[in-house]
Amino acid sequence: MSDINNNYLDHMILPHDLAAALRSCQLIYYPKTKQELYELGFGTSGGSVHIVGYTVPGRGYIQEAEVVRCKNGSSVNFTEEYMRRRDPNCMFIGDDLPTDKPRLIDAWGINYGDLRAATMNWLSEQPLIVMPVSIGGKHHGYSCLIVCPANAAFFAYALANIQDFVSIDDVAGEGSEYKPRSIIYVAPPFRHTHFGGKQAVVHARSEDLHEVFSYNLYPGPSAKKGVFSILLDIGENEGWITNHASAALLQTPYENEIVFMHEGASGGGKSEMLEEIRREGDNRVLLARHTVTGEEFFLNLGDTCDIFPIADDMVMAHQDMQDSSGKLVITDAENGWFLRVDGDNYYGNIPLYERISIHPSEPLEFFNIDGTPGATCLIWEHTIETGGKPCSNPRVIIPRNMIDNIIPGDEPLEVDIRSFGVRMPPSTRQAPDYGVMGFVQIVPPALAWLWRLISPRGFKNPSIAEDSPGSGLAAEGVGSYWPFATGLKVTQANMLLQQIINTPNTLNILVPNQHIGAYNIGFKAEWITREYLARRSGTVKASHLVEARCPLFGYSLDEMKIDGQYIRQTFLRPELQSKLGEDGYDQCAKILTDFFKQELQQFLVPDLDPLGRQIIELCMNDAPLEEYLKLTPINGIKGRHELRSR
Repeated sequence: MSDINNNYLDHMILPHDLAAALRSCQLIYYPKTKQELYELGFGTSGGSVHIVGYTVPGRGYIQEAEVVRCKNGSSVNFTEEYMRRRDPNCMFIGDDLPTDKPRLIDAWGINYGDLRAATMNWLSEQPLIVMPVSIGGKHHGYSCLIVCPANAAFFAYALANIQDFVSIDDVAGEGSEYKPRSIIYVAPPFRHTHFGGKQAVVHARSEDLHEVFSYNLYPGPSAKKGVFSILLDIGENEGWITNHASAALLQTPYENEIVFMHEGASGGGKSEMLEEIRREGDNRVLLARHTVTGEEFFLNLGDTCDIFPIADDMVMAHQDMQDSSGKLVITDAENGWFLRVDGDNYYGNIPLYERISIHPSEPLEFFNIDGTPGATCLIWEHTIETGGKPCSNPRVIIPRNMIDNIIPGDEPLEVDIRSFGVRMPPSTRQAPDYGVMGFVQIVPPALAWLWRLISPRGFKNPSIAEDSPGSGLAAEGVGSYWPFATGLKVTQANMLLQQIINTPNTLNILVPNQHIGAYNIGFKAEWITREYLARRSGTVKASHLVEARCPLFGYSLDEMKIDGQYIRQTFLRPELQSKLGEDGYDQCAKILTDFFKQELQQFLVPDLDPLGRQIIELCMNDAPLEEYLKLTPINGIKGRHELRSR
């Protein structure tokens, strides 16, 4: 496993300073199997508890994390609560290529060359793990090398499970020559010495290499989203996108099949798209609860669709896979899923992931979940934080091959329904907010693009560290993957527009979660809409559609019937709610519309696609829905001549 003489380096083509640092290193571990890597996570003693910490100049020893050996894997808990969530403002650019992201020198006054040299020097003095992985999934894999201090092997293990572990012998053995397309460096003490204790991930791009310097140990911004950044950069150069989405093939009780792809900012319901509908003890579905009166509404559902998962968070739409169907063609861009399980609060809440995590075929890795040495780590026992509240971002990494009925990662599939989820706050006439999206909204491609340009982060996002979490609107940016992109917004906006316009036979919808007006719905709208459209082969009748009161919402359903039961019109068209009314609805819609206008201004630059400019100007001028439809009509609607306005 270790190679003090660094013989593998003779078969690698690496940046000169990295090669020199590795040749100076006294001990390098080259894991040949994931099991070897897992054992490294508990330190050289191989005990049941391993403390990860570093001596920081001027600060002394700082403990970063505790790794506990459980029966079913390792439980990692960070000492600082701040480190248990991704900081959305942790990306900095070290190169001189075009970017709209903060440059390292501007944000911190740090010269990239000096920081790089200091990082290489520090790495050269540490026992290291050097490990290749393949990123981007089974269909199109790109090479990546990780250079990580050996005492933080849990970080490397996370990456090896989220992406595809590669044995060093397979790429850098005798007769081989290995040149990585990307490299991830891990150097935790620099968070304290250079970045004031904040999470920091520095990207350096060149024509044939994307380097990521992770100066913190929470894997979210680097092992997870850092890889997303690499794929977005490669795709920008090659002409394709990795979408921020989950995807699943649904098979109805009558064996019809339909593919959903669900996008949205963090917390927008991507993981939930792959989950079974939550039921009460009597098997009913609690559809909604009125936030003012407490009144509850239930739905009786018999057989529901079988779910065949495709992807959880990163969906590759590689240009080589697109066909003549007029639908988007996708594969999973990951080999393992970094699942947030904040919604699992008791046994039996998410049976599939509970069973897998309790009895895995290989050790798993848990984050922000209570772990006791030698005991089984349970995904509903979240780490308790200040004030006695459980951590809102508990995670477990589950390799794809452990998930029941999963679609093979090398099998491209056409997307029938492309949905976008938004966390919505409670909204009434007395307390107006932007939460007035109906149960499901059918939108033309032009509006689908606008929603993805803005990607509202929404109400009480559980996944990231925010200064003032709550119901306030915030934009996550282009495709909701903008926080991970390293280039120009307008470039990604143009690419996303072309992706949507070139796939007109994929139907675009919007789905709210958490609230519809005065009703708390959780993720029920997403789950019921999934069932409704799957049973109708992804098409909707024009006779069931009515123009939404707010043009940004496209069409609302005037009728929605499932298993012989009608969904109340007050869920489909929130302006019909007594606590809202048309006047309250209009107040709420104006909050959203004004926010869109504010955020869209930045895209009106010379390099914007002319069609994109037309679409944005429609929004700026409060254009009715028919104007969007003239630019981009909706396919997948039966009897279009029957479409009704308000």
